[in-house]
Amino acid sequence: MIRKHCFFILGFFLLGLLLSGCPKKIPVPVIIEKPTIENPIGKLLETFSFAESLQAKVSIRIDTVRSGEEMRLPAIQGFVLYQRPDKLRILGFHPLGMGLLFDALYKDGEFFLLLPLQKRVYTGEVSQFDDLIEKAGPIEVFSERPEGSEIPNRIRIELVEKEIRIDLRLREISINSSLPEDSFQWVVIEGVEVEPLAKLLRKKLR
Repeated sequence: MIRKHCFFILGFFLLGLLLSGCPKKIPVPVIIEKPTIENPIGKLLETFSFAESLQAKVSIRIDTVRSGEEMRLPAIQGFVLYQRPDKLRILGFHPLGMGLLFDALYKDGEFFLLLPLQKRVYTGEVSQFDDLIEKAGPIEVFSERPEGSEIPNRIRIELVEKEIRIDLRLREISINSSLPEDSFQWVVIEGVEVEPLAKLLRKKLR
């Protein structure tokens, strides 16, 4: 059951990263102004834009409301890789120790999502989905930074109408260090089916 919920909410989480997101109220930290409906992922990239490159460990918590009840999924641990101006990769590992849960890569306007446990890869251009962005409803991105730093150690993505909140907490942040050459390359694993990103997005926005 937890696996089913993880994949259900994961779709919204990645949608939140892709389209940016919004729900519940938390004490308001430093706010990076609300992202526009046209290009919300730009606001997520903007949070790291003071660095040429970045790598960090990340803890991802997802809160949502289902059937009128609040639900918090187990924290997903993973890694964040960023390279200016528009390369971002987030890897998340299953909270029950079942290996890689997802590998989400955005670069040059294209999005790649690997879900190993489902043996699926979704890929496509973000620009194709302007109409689906509108269906996601109001979207907000908030960030917190340690005193004296321009790089956030916490990012909150909220999808108000969907009642979903994604909280990313970064630690062991390394800035402007050399990244492996294959940090933003992806290879389809044997036995994994490749499908258009539109199929995933339409399923999650119904």
